[in-house]
Amino acid sequence: MVLRGGVLAGGRRADVAVDFELGVVLQVGTVEAQPGDHVEPVDGMVLLPAAAEPHAHLDKAFLAVGAPGALDSPGGDLAAAIAAMRASDAGRRADEVTRRAGRALRTLVAHGVTAVRTHVDVRSPFGVGNLRALAAVRQWVTATELADLQLVALVDTPLTGTAGAGNRRLLRSALDAGADVVGGCPYRDPDPRGATALLLQAAADAGVGVDLHTDETIDPKVLTVAELAMLVAERGPGAGATASHCVSLGMQPLAVQRRIAAGLAEAGVSVVTLPQTNLFLQGRQVPTAVPRGLTALPALLQAGVTVAGGSDNARDPFCSAGRLDPCETAALLVMAGHLAPAHAWHACSSAARVVMGLPAADLTPGSAADLVAIEGADLLDAVAGASERRVTVHRGRVVARTEVDRQVGTDPPFGAAPMVGAAR
Repeated sequence: MVLRGGVLAGGRRADVAVDFELGVVLQVGTVEAQPGDHVEPVDGMVLLPAAAEPHAHLDKAFLAVGAPGALDSPGGDLAAAIAAMRASDAGRRADEVTRRAGRALRTLVAHGVTAVRTHVDVRSPFGVGNLRALAAVRQWVTATELADLQLVALVDTPLTGTAGAGNRRLLRSALDAGADVVGGCPYRDPDPRGATALLLQAAADAGVGVDLHTDETIDPKVLTVAELAMLVAERGPGAGATASHCVSLGMQPLAVQRRIAAGLAEAGVSVVTLPQTNLFLQGRQVPTAVPRGLTALPALLQAGVTVAGGSDNARDPFCSAGRLDPCETAALLVMAGHLAPAHAWHACSSAARVVMGLPAADLTPGSAADLVAIEGADLLDAVAGASERRVTVHRGRVVARTEVDRQVGTDPPFGAAPMVGAAR
């Protein structure tokens, strides 16, 4: 297949040839189509590495849409969102979970995402029911080659002590049921260090990675990410370790941020920042100079930590207005995180694939042919405009294509430039 007439992130026009049998990029530049090649026109579109979603909650997606009671107007902090979720548990069924998760996944793919890591609740009263439902979705997307999907067993707390025995059994059941990654919230456990060690050991025993909800609070006294770095470093190289959120790290003095960032880099622990949900939930009780609730991005990046950006929740009690769009995540990393546009898209694409243990996907020959074309003149225009006009390529095949037909009045008399999404 030849993607014809697009522009690269910097604005240079180029064609891209991909091999859909090998699933790799063959050539970037001026490409002569061969007999039998499929030519996909992408004029007026920017060709970018496809986005990867390193932290979603597909089992919760769209729970706020038309749901009764607290879900209609979450409007609260993290504790209120957790309470709203538990209040909604009685009405959730496996078929309803798969339907909402499938809708969310298709939305992500249409927006240019070709790999998704979703955390899945593993707790009472559902046990591993939600995970089994998502495993059915994973089977579907694998068979149709729509995207890559990884499932994280998000086990409840407590994990330690006598009180944690049931949750420890559920974690083992989740791994037996096909979880790809061990997850949890050890900072909420009565013994955070013990819970972290337990989760790392469970991941090592199963030969999988670990991705933990870490310090999702603006309370600077909560800082378990430092213990995670030390415990991972003690265990040496092995399955990947990821710390998601790390909100309280952003509340620390610069010297502390730099020290912990260096420890994370040395241990090889990646960090996932989640601007939509953390901006929505954090700081609600602070009346002035409200903290943004993001992690310490400059210190982490300067230390060499792999930092990915994800969307987290979408239209549920944890984030009432998420769009499941990497352009939204990248734009927030630019505006709230003060990253350059290129660095923001890197966090939502290449860095996210590193977190997920996937091969590199970029516009160089030999890389995985996971690409997205988004309407725009260059990278900044594509991210800021966030046009729905997109083409998503997974393993060298077009898996989603969205066209836009927009009409606004009559042509102005002053020769304005074409609008994003203009009628075509």
